[in-house]
Amino acid sequence: MERRTTSWFSPNLQMEMPLVAYGQAGQTLLMLPTAAADYLEYERFYLVDAIKPFIEQGLIRAYSINSVNRYSLLNEQMPPKLKAELLTRYDRYITDEVLPLIRNECGEEARPITTGASLGAFLSANEYFKHPDLFRGVIALSGSYDIRSYLEGYYDDNVFFNNPVDYLAGLNDDHFLPILRKADSIYIISGQGDYEDPKKSQQLSDILKGKGIPHTLDLWGADVNHDWPWWRKMLPHVLGKIVG
Repeated sequence: MERRTTSWFSPNLQMEMPLVAYGQAGQTLLMLPTAAADYLEYERFYLVDAIKPFIEQGLIRAYSINSVNRYSLLNEQMPPKLKAELLTRYDRYITDEVLPLIRNECGEEARPITTGASLGAFLSANEYFKHPDLFRGVIALSGSYDIRSYLEGYYDDNVFFNNPVDYLAGLNDDHFLPILRKADSIYIISGQGDYEDPKKSQQLSDILKGKGIPHTLDLWGADVNHDWPWWRKMLPHVLGKIVG
């Protein structure tokens, strides 16, 4: 399996941001890490190994990047206003820096599917739903899609436009809504075991259903907990439906 790393100083984030890519052909996949983890997390916890057959067959070309969660949502010393601002800057980092790199390597028509587990599920869903014209879809594993619990009651435009349950519920425009209503790769998955919160996935699904946005809500059993062994099953299960 081909593996490449690169790094650059992000003008949007004012910090060094590394990236790792796997494979050389197929549907592009953009992986966003959990919690405060880094771009190599999915490799360390064998999620990349779990999707290796897709990569080696030329069906998937995966990219994994750092998040800014440790500086934003998970940083108790950061004022809520700055947490939300940093999420907006992170979004610009992806659209203005990461996506051009992917398209330079994979072709100008490349539309990655975003994916992530836990807090990475929020990041991947937020990125896709804000930019369905740039991305093909999302595979969100064991996520929550309302960030207000991290912000101590603070609310502004940066919170609204990074909070999927808010901006999707209010979406009535003539550009993004028609694109979303033609989506073919929106997957919201959760277990119902320890430390999972399937109600969060159901909440997002209900909003999408109310907007006429096609998607798959897949709630696994009560034995399925919030942990890597299950995410290593969930992601290849969905990829098999999309590219298998």
